[in-house]
Amino acid sequence: MGNGGLMREITAKRIVVKIGTSSLVKADGAVNLASIERLAKVLCNLKNNGKEVVLVSSGAIGVGMGKLNITKRPASIAQQQAVAAVGQGELIGLYERQFAQYGISVAQLLLTRDVLLYPQSNHNVHNAFDELLKMNVIPVVNENDTVSVDELDHMTKFGDNDQLSAIVAKIIDADLLIMLSDINGFYTDNPTKNPNAKLIRTVNNLNPQILGAAGGHGTQFGTGGMVTKLKAAKRIMENNQQMILANGKNPQIIDQILQGEDVGTLFTSVSEGKVMGMQ
Repeated sequence: MGNGGLMREITAKRIVVKIGTSSLVKADGAVNLASIERLAKVLCNLKNNGKEVVLVSSGAIGVGMGKLNITKRPASIAQQQAVAAVGQGELIGLYERQFAQYGISVAQLLLTRDVLLYPQSNHNVHNAFDELLKMNVIPVVNENDTVSVDELDHMTKFGDNDQLSAIVAKIIDADLLIMLSDINGFYTDNPTKNPNAKLIRTVNNLNPQILGAAGGHGTQFGTGGMVTKLKAAKRIMENNQQMILANGKNPQIIDQILQGEDVGTLFTSVSEGKVMGMQ
């Protein structure tokens, strides 16, 4: 999956992995158990090799739809919140069982944006992450969909988990954000519509033209699209951190990324394209 044998220098120790709904829920709405099992194996192996890992997981609404045998994403906010409440419990249960097979515990953190706007609560969240990582626990983060709204002056939503993952990376001072999606990386054009679209291996500058070139939403089970991923990358680069966008169909791609294989797109302000972090 590399590009002519090219390698990146990877030294990241503290890593945020964001996995999208498309990697967790099949096209028919069924939970992708094989994908979750592979993800658990990879992340537990990272922990056993001394990495600090935080998982930002989408999928509550998608898993809830499957649990309730709903084939079309609910239109109303109240319905989405109800479905998310069902799905979140199911999702964290799946993670608990899969990670337990490898002797690793997980912890559920459901966040809203207003929590992070206030210094004291922001400090408390930061401390919770630190303590969980010290306990050798993998925090599993999602937006608290059952109470998050984005209306008038009551702004509690992050908007999407792509943004949330970048914010979490900043809170914990992560070395690297690995964003797993249903696309191989960032292209010069939409590869599903333009067969001549080229995969861009490294992005050092996100200008308005690049941001404006992306658009559209993800699957019916998710909310993301390329524009949200570029906005997350912009946050990461402004904080002098780095992000790799790659295809999460097989979560074992995380191993390839950390072994330095040239997969996905690296977003970095470091012009030589190295992924730097704590040794």
